Amino acid sequence: MALARLLFESEDRHVTAEQLHAEALAAKVQVSLATVYNTLHQFTSAGLMREVVVETGRSYFDTNTTDHYHFFEADTAVLRDIPSESIELRSLPKAPPGREIDRVDIIVRLK
Repeated sequence: MALARLLFESEDRHVTAEQLHAEALAAKVQVSLATVYNTLHQFTSAGLMREVVVETGRSYFDTNTTDHYHFFEADTAVLRDIPSESIELRSLPKAPPGREIDRVDIIVRLK
C-alpha cells in the first residue's frame, strides 16, 4: 500500500523503479528494489500504469494510462507528457495477419 500511495496520491507521474525505491526509503518504507520492480509490473499488468521504454534497459512507469505520447529529455532523463491531440497520425501500417494494433507509442527525444 505504501508504494501505491507514493505513486498515486498526487498528480500523474513518470518514475523509474530506482526513483520509486529511493522515495520509499526516504519515506521510511523498508522495501527491496526487487519488490518495487515486481509491484510496478503488477500495476502495469493490472492496467493501473503504463511502462514506457525509452531505450534498452531504461523504463519509466507512467501513472497516466490515457492515450498520450512523450518527450524524453536525454540530458536530464526527464519524461514529459505530450497530449494525444498534439500529434496527428495520418495512417498506420496494417497489422500482420492474426494480429491487431493495441496502441502506438511515440517518444520525441530532446537534446
